[in-house]
Amino acid sequence: MGFINDLAPKQLAAIAGLLLAVVVLFLVKRLFLVRLKEKARSETSSMSGMYRVLVLSLNAPLSLTIWVIFLLLVKSVVSVFKVDDERTLTVLNVLIESSIIITLFLFLERFLTYSLRRYKDQSSLVKNTSAIAGGALRAVLAVLAILIILSAMGISITPIVASLGITSLAVALALQPTLENFFSGIQLVMDKPIRIGDYIELDSGEQGFVEKIGWRSTWVRMLPNNIVIVPNSKLSNSKLINYYYPERELSVPVEVGVHYSSDLDHVERVCLEVAKHTLHTHEYGVDTYEPFVLFHTFDSSSINLTVMLRTREYFNRFFIKSAFIKLLKKRFDEEGIVIPFPIAAINLKQEQQQEQQQEQQQGQK
Repeated sequence: MGFINDLAPKQLAAIAGLLLAVVVLFLVKRLFLVRLKEKARSETSSMSGMYRVLVLSLNAPLSLTIWVIFLLLVKSVVSVFKVDDERTLTVLNVLIESSIIITLFLFLERFLTYSLRRYKDQSSLVKNTSAIAGGALRAVLAVLAILIILSAMGISITPIVASLGITSLAVALALQPTLENFFSGIQLVMDKPIRIGDYIELDSGEQGFVEKIGWRSTWVRMLPNNIVIVPNSKLSNSKLINYYYPERELSVPVEVGVHYSSDLDHVERVCLEVAKHTLHTHEYGVDTYEPFVLFHTFDSSSINLTVMLRTREYFNRFFIKSAFIKLLKKRFDEEGIVIPFPIAAINLKQEQQQEQQQEQQQGQK
């Protein structure tokens, strides 16, 4: 209370005006964001996404804008408090300029980051590059903001930029594995051997869906729902299989064996009928695909053949193969087609003939 009593009426009016201005500005900010949120909810076009991005991007920058306006008001009334010396005005000018720069760069960083997150599902390029692009964007904007603020403070940035070249070389040598992973991630994004959502098989045998391509590593979610984290440098230099490239549809070979006494034309006809029925009725079958049968091996107890089916994607091959085998076994039983057990037969008649031939040859000698 003693401090307030010591203030002049003009100084009290200046403080009250500053506080009132800050309160009014925060109310205006609140009303503006509420209105923007209502606009985002009411819009049904593509502009609704842009309004949502603006709501997320403007919160912190608007608070900094209020801070800048407060500093400008303080500068305009500083003479009332009789502290309008050159040093105070210089500090205020530096604070104002720095705050404006930080506000602009913060808004730009948040707008671009939230735009990447918002629209990454609408473009495969944005989806694959969002993680790497987001980290690189923050780093570049932070460096630019610092350099501009130093320049506004009157500090020459030419020596700093020159020293950054030498420093970056030392950092590059010290962080060589990290940088190798970073540029390998960029290579994976640009070359597109894999994309987010693809089902791949690593050269070490692990299979799963690509969850994220980060700036250091790639995350692969396996079928048991655990994550394999592979460094980008190792992934870019290894051999892998992408079951979703160039398309998701996949041929499914099913091996079948029938008895030697079977009518192979009849076997082929039955297999094709069951295969077509499976592809047309199963949810994972490709009904436009024409299945075919190939006989390929005279095995020890059966004649082996392969029936080629087609499924919508690699993961579905288990289900359509299971459905086909169940239907084929049932149809074979109805048609009298035998699937033989593995057996080893001894032909006694053939063995006796060979022994007689050997005895005759010895007798002639």
